[in-house]
Amino acid sequence: MSKMKPSPISPLAPKKFPKLPPIAGVSFGVAATHSYYKGRDDLLFMAFPQGTKCAGLTTRSSMPSAAVEWCRAHLPQGQARALLVNAGNANAYTGKAGAKHAESLAKTAAHVLPCPLEAVFMASTGVIGKSLNLPPLTRAISKLEPKLSAKADWQKAAQAIMTTDTFPKMATCKVKLGKAEVTLNGIAKGSGMVAPNMATMLAFFFTDATLPPSVLRILLRDAMPSSFHAITIDGDTSTSDTILFFATGQTHHGAPIRGAKDARLRGFRKALHALMHDLAQQIVRDGEGISKFITVKITGAKSNLSARQIALSIANSPLVKTAIAGADANWGRVIMAIGKSGEPTNRERLKLRIGGISIVRRGAVLANYNERPVARHMQGRHILIEADIGLGKGCAEIWTSDLTHDYIRINADYRS
Repeated sequence: MSKMKPSPISPLAPKKFPKLPPIAGVSFGVAATHSYYKGRDDLLFMAFPQGTKCAGLTTRSSMPSAAVEWCRAHLPQGQARALLVNAGNANAYTGKAGAKHAESLAKTAAHVLPCPLEAVFMASTGVIGKSLNLPPLTRAISKLEPKLSAKADWQKAAQAIMTTDTFPKMATCKVKLGKAEVTLNGIAKGSGMVAPNMATMLAFFFTDATLPPSVLRILLRDAMPSSFHAITIDGDTSTSDTILFFATGQTHHGAPIRGAKDARLRGFRKALHALMHDLAQQIVRDGEGISKFITVKITGAKSNLSARQIALSIANSPLVKTAIAGADANWGRVIMAIGKSGEPTNRERLKLRIGGISIVRRGAVLANYNERPVARHMQGRHILIEADIGLGKGCAEIWTSDLTHDYIRINADYRS
C-alpha cells in the first residue's frame, strides 16, 4: 500500500474543472479497493451497450504491461462492452502470472455484465514488477456492476485512474455530425514517465456517435502528432501507455459514415483534435514537481521529423529544464541541446529567441543583447523557446515542464 504523501496540486492546474455530461450508452462506477492506495478510489469500471465500436493505440515500449497486451489482442475486432482501469499497479513485467491476472479481471467483468470476453478492455498504471492483488479488484468489480450509472460523476472517474497526478484531467464538447449533435468526452492521467512513443499516460475518449473502428483509428492517429506526441515530462516512455476511443452508436446522424474522408466528419475531427490537444497539455501542466510550462518551437529545419528531434533534444535536456526551474537565462544550454540532437544544423544560420527576445544570429550572441528581459521571462510560469534552424521548412512544437527538486522527491519516494 502506498505511503507516499500526495503532492500539492500543480500551480498550473486549471482554475476550474469542466462538468462532463452523460454520454448515451455509457455507464460507470468507481471503487476504493485498498489494494495499493489508502483512502481513495483506485478502480474504474465502465460499461457500454451492444454495438459499441472502439479503436486504440498503445505504447511502443518493448516491455508492455499485461493490460496493453490484452488490448492489443482484442483491438482488431473493434467491439467493446467494458473498460476496466486500476491505479497503483501497472501489472507490467509480471510474467505469466500477470497475463493470467489480466484475464481474470476481464472474465469477472464479462461474467457480471454479461458480455463476450474479447469485448472487455483494460488499462493498469502504477508500480512495475509487482503482482496484482487480485481478490480486492475482482470483488470490487462484482459489487460495482449493479451500481453502474449513466449519471455518475466523470470527475470521480478521472480521479480514480490517477497515480502521482495532482488533479483530474477532463475535457468535453458537443459537435454537429450530419443531422445530429453528438457529445465527446475525454479523461486522461499522466504526470511522470511521460514521453509518448506511439506517457505513465492513459487517455480514454467516448462519444455517442455511430462510427466504425476504422474511422475511429484514423481520427486518433491523425490527431496524435500535435497532441500526445507533442509532450514530454522526463523523456521516459511508460510500459502502460494506452489510448482508447469508444463510440456507442446511440445517436444516429443520417447515412452511415464508412470512411475518415467523409465531409461530415470535418467538425467532429476538429473537436476530437481540440480535446486531445487540451488533455495533452493538461498532462504537462501536471508534470511531477512542475513549476513552469515550457513550449519549444522549431522552424527552418530540414524536415518536420528533424524539427521534432531538435525540439525533443531541448525539451528533454536536464540542463535546460533545471536552468528554467531556477529562472536562469542560460541560453547556452539551449544551444548545447540543439547541437547534440544529431540533426542537420548550421551555426551561421541559427536564430534563437526566448520569450520572443532575439539572442543569437550568424554564429554569435547579438552585440546589443540584453539579458534582463529574458531573465524576467524566466520568472514566469510559461516559458517560450524558439529556434529557427535556417535550413528548410520543417517545423515542430513540443510542450514540456521544468525539472525541480520536487521531481526528485516524488520519484525517489515512489515505492516507499
